[in-house]
Amino acid sequence: MPNTAQRHTMTTGELAHLGEGSVAYLRKVSSDDLRGRFPGLTEIDPGLELWALFAATGEPILLSDARDRALAGAMENDLTTVAIH
Repeated sequence: MPNTAQRHTMTTGELAHLGEGSVAYLRKVSSDDLRGRFPGLTEIDPGLELWALFAATGEPILLSDARDRALAGAMENDLTTVAIH
């Protein structure tokens, strides 16, 4: 039986916007690594473990000291979360 499934190749632009507005990723981060990711971040103690929520495009959405609060922020914005380890 021949394979009749059609394949769609995504462009780089399509891939970059995949999940935009509906998917966010949750990641445990160190406060030492936040300077470049969260522009305008005020002074923060070094060595803290925090939870960051990023849009599918990589833009920062929120930062929290508790995973459940970061997840709640995603739910409030109707975002499906995926975890990045």
